[in-house]
Amino acid sequence: MMSSILIVEDDITFSTMLRTWLIKKGFKVNSASTVAAAVKTLLDNDGVDMVLSDLRLPDHDGLFLLEWMQKRGFSIPFVVMTNYAEVQNAVQAMKSGASDYIAKPVHPDVLLQKIKDALKASGSDTGKVSVEVKPADSTSVKSSAKEKKFLDGTGTASRRLYDYVALVAPTPMSVLILGSSGTGKEHVAHRIHDCSRRTGRPFVAIDCGAVPRDMAASEFFGHVKGAFTGAISDKRGAFVEADGGTLFLDEVGNLSYDVQVQMLRALQEHRIRPVGADYEVEVDFRLICATNENLAEAVDNGTFREDLYHRINEFTIRMPDLKERGSDLFLFADFFLEQANRELERNILGFDAKASELMAKYSWPGNLRELRNVVKRAVLVSTADRIRPEDLNIQITSSTLSVRPLYDEESELSHIREALSTAGGNKSKAARLLGIDRKTLYNKLDKYGINH
Repeated sequence: MMSSILIVEDDITFSTMLRTWLIKKGFKVNSASTVAAAVKTLLDNDGVDMVLSDLRLPDHDGLFLLEWMQKRGFSIPFVVMTNYAEVQNAVQAMKSGASDYIAKPVHPDVLLQKIKDALKASGSDTGKVSVEVKPADSTSVKSSAKEKKFLDGTGTASRRLYDYVALVAPTPMSVLILGSSGTGKEHVAHRIHDCSRRTGRPFVAIDCGAVPRDMAASEFFGHVKGAFTGAISDKRGAFVEADGGTLFLDEVGNLSYDVQVQMLRALQEHRIRPVGADYEVEVDFRLICATNENLAEAVDNGTFREDLYHRINEFTIRMPDLKERGSDLFLFADFFLEQANRELERNILGFDAKASELMAKYSWPGNLRELRNVVKRAVLVSTADRIRPEDLNIQITSSTLSVRPLYDEESELSHIREALSTAGGNKSKAARLLGIDRKTLYNKLDKYGINH
């Protein structure tokens, strides 16, 4: 049985195109250009399975419609469409109970996946009016946010990342996570562990860059009493601590050559010898490593063993930079805002339009770690109910202008439109945002039939 979608959009041309496309994809579609018309459709037709609504509408905004639906007991998915610069409003809609959001210009494949996910999450009984459903209140939203320590994101790059996590987590394969500092490599390692058969067992994390070279063997493999000066008792190393679970080695490129040799044997034999011991210990562990270095280049330079590199690199995951994660930037910013409000006992409501625009243009070289710190400071110093540009303490220069790379044809058109929108139609700025030259941009505009 085909699912029924109600489109609420006052741009008639866009609404018609979207309706035609969804019908071709096998959906039954109604459309409305105002909240009043949407309300009438919902009351007259009890077979609507999902609402796809713009936030800006002539008579009310999309949040008004969402609140009305909640009060009337409509327990069906509500997906918000909004311009990139107004994603913060979509985040607010999700706090109020919306299922998901998608930034305009809408990428068809991304929208289709979000629709499928929302319908699947709602179950087979969607589209009917339940007896009574209480609207989401801010208390319950804040309570759930308080329990959540991490946020995954919903954009294309985030979904691709966690698809790989879901693929490799159930296997025993060693994983190498590559990415810039501050992108959340340890969080992804945790997710792999939590989604594996080893969940509930130890997760031991070691920062290889922080381990003194002369103590590395002891830290990893342990030692026995009297093995060296200062060894006043036996010590269990990280491999033994992680027995049955997962060992995460961050900045693995910092390992000395001697420790690399010992680690290779531990990986091959699953046995380790504590420093000073005349016996070996059998260990069962899953290894996940991370680095922001080019290990392949280190192998070529002779500073990292090639055989160890292949052992730890059975499956590679590349962490996207924050500037590559599109509108997820605002999801993360809002998430960090809530954390800072709790920690600092403030009540900042969000970011004003100019602050959001500044954040969208900034390249965030420190990635999620920098965003968290910037937001926390802004929450502390803000004297208004919303964070303003001066609270952020960031400046746009040629080196910090956000570049949004073109991955493939599937997402290229969406990124081009997003860049043009962010650049206010300025082709030179848009080209810089995309990391291409102006001539290449014009060729791509011709390719997609975009007037220039």
